[in-house]
Amino acid sequence: MADTRRSVRRGIVVRDILPAFKGRLLCEVTADDLRALCMRVKERGAPATAVQLRDIIKQIYADANLHGEKVENPADDVGIASIATFVPKDRVLSPLEIRLMHRQLEQVATYPTIRLALRLILLTMVRKSELIEATWDEVDFEAAVWTIPKSRMKARRAHNVYLSRRSIDIMVALHTGAAGSRYVLPSRYSADRCMSEATLNRVTQLVAERAKTTGLPLEPFTVHDLRRTGSTLLNEAGFNGDWIERSLAHGGEGRSSRAVYNKAEYAVQRRHMLQEWADMVDAWVQGSGHRPNLLLSDMAMPTVIARAL
Repeated sequence: MADTRRSVRRGIVVRDILPAFKGRLLCEVTADDLRALCMRVKERGAPATAVQLRDIIKQIYADANLHGEKVENPADDVGIASIATFVPKDRVLSPLEIRLMHRQLEQVATYPTIRLALRLILLTMVRKSELIEATWDEVDFEAAVWTIPKSRMKARRAHNVYLSRRSIDIMVALHTGAAGSRYVLPSRYSADRCMSEATLNRVTQLVAERAKTTGLPLEPFTVHDLRRTGSTLLNEAGFNGDWIERSLAHGGEGRSSRAVYNKAEYAVQRRHMLQEWADMVDAWVQGSGHRPNLLLSDMAMPTVIARAL
């Protein structure tokens, strides 16, 4: 088991399973007990954690029976589908949905820093964990660049995130909100810890639920869908695929033989592209459009507009 996966599962045991079942015999934990615990975890905005919790319990009981215990496995009567269903991993928000997301973010009950965090993920296309665990010593405000160390990157390679003017504005606001914490997004309960990833998940659910109750065409989405949205819409706008892949930190992850050999950083191009992306998002939020400059030719590009509702 990879170290990261082991750490995640250990955290679930310590944070969720032990407080609920510590001191109880294996035969005393019922399927109803397990289902109720999974529902509590799901309701705090962590359905994937709830599914992993069920899998851990299933493995614990399977191992116990393998070593001579004769006890019913409560997880056998708790199907994954009864805990959570997951949307296909191809969700991309349209320009109109981006506008609606921003509007609904202002209406749901949450902290300003969480609203800012979701907007920043859309603008920078970073992974959720990369922002959640970010510290202020990674951010250079003068150079407008955020350098994520290789220890926190999936590809184990340091990654520069070039910050648009809008992203810098958000970082400044987050720095004020952090109130001296070393973390960009500190926990509400301790400035010495970063925010829980489940917090952002729950807010995206609230946004989609509110849109549904008001009859707005904003389908459910996840935090990771914001990253995919940026990638897809930049590709559709005609930006260089290598710039986009490097901005996503995909280079060197074995996606293609070309990715393995192309080590260019495209710093200037990526900075330009992310500023254009921020301008596109700003325009959509206002209900208008922005024709991006691709730096490739002077051919006219179509202007995509998020029509106001």
